[in-house]
Amino acid sequence: MKGIVCEKPNRLKMITLDKPEFKEGEALVKIRRIGICGTDLHAYKGNQPYFTYPRVLGHELSGIIDEIGVNQEGLVKGDQVTVIPYLECGNCVACKNSKTNCCTNMKVFGVHIDGGMCESVSIPTDHLVKVNDISLDLAALIEPLSIGAHAVNRSSIVKGENALVIGAGPIGLGVMKFAKQKGANVIAMDINEERLEFCKRWAKVDHTVYGLDNPLERLYEITDGEYPTVVYDATGNLYSMTKSFNYVAHGGRLVYVGLVKGEITFSDPDFHKKELTLMGSRNATREDFEYVLDVLKSGEINADEFISHRCTFDKMVDLFESWLLPESRVIKALVEL
Repeated sequence: MKGIVCEKPNRLKMITLDKPEFKEGEALVKIRRIGICGTDLHAYKGNQPYFTYPRVLGHELSGIIDEIGVNQEGLVKGDQVTVIPYLECGNCVACKNSKTNCCTNMKVFGVHIDGGMCESVSIPTDHLVKVNDISLDLAALIEPLSIGAHAVNRSSIVKGENALVIGAGPIGLGVMKFAKQKGANVIAMDINEERLEFCKRWAKVDHTVYGLDNPLERLYEITDGEYPTVVYDATGNLYSMTKSFNYVAHGGRLVYVGLVKGEITFSDPDFHKKELTLMGSRNATREDFEYVLDVLKSGEINADEFISHRCTFDKMVDLFESWLLPESRVIKALVEL
């Protein structure tokens, strides 16, 4: 079967892979859609933590079950599914405390092990979610949107809070959408003014802040001098994640949704003075996937506008580099098989 491998930084190649064999407890899934995410782009550029080469990328997936045995999930051949790509051990302290998303022995599909940028994969049945009621396009969006939903749930945000979301990429947009759904007053911040306009239109944010134009002063105005009680940084950018401490209100929470390959430092006196809570938000849980699926079924999310670029599997290697360019205006690229 065909597959695309990232051989080393800045090099993708179409190759021939062995088709996976059917195993008890797993299902063979024909991949039909692959979403391209920040992890794929960081891996391509050599900036992804926990990553080794060569690697078959791809973990935002939807497809159709081609072969499956008896299973507790009630899945059958022909079902449309999306993949929960976080393969946990089930035995560590995190797993035993129902935090499978941050398992100590985590193997993320397409990061630690080869992923779904190919024609067929074998996946444990308990890591599949049936999505027969939505399109394959929408199904491929569940994973990235679930990361945003998990961050919002983790922050315990409540109606009426001022929430700042830094970074208007796909993950940040998901955070904005679900924070709005919780009743928060959402402020979007980015250094791309076109993206900020998209935040208004797609996520219905209450305010936007241009990150290169004195953001502290603008946030002071928007919040009547209080600053946001919850700040989510979804940039994966070291400078942004360091500066984000400055934007949080006294007694507030800072949630790192993005991941950076580096060390972050902050002022301890300022941290203690404000009694801040710093949180990491990693991956998502099955509950997050099921929540997002329900939201997608309701029609509240406009996928047609969110998916800005498409191509066939055979053309992806040639187009991938262009999707990194700002002038491409990529929100979410989707590969079709």
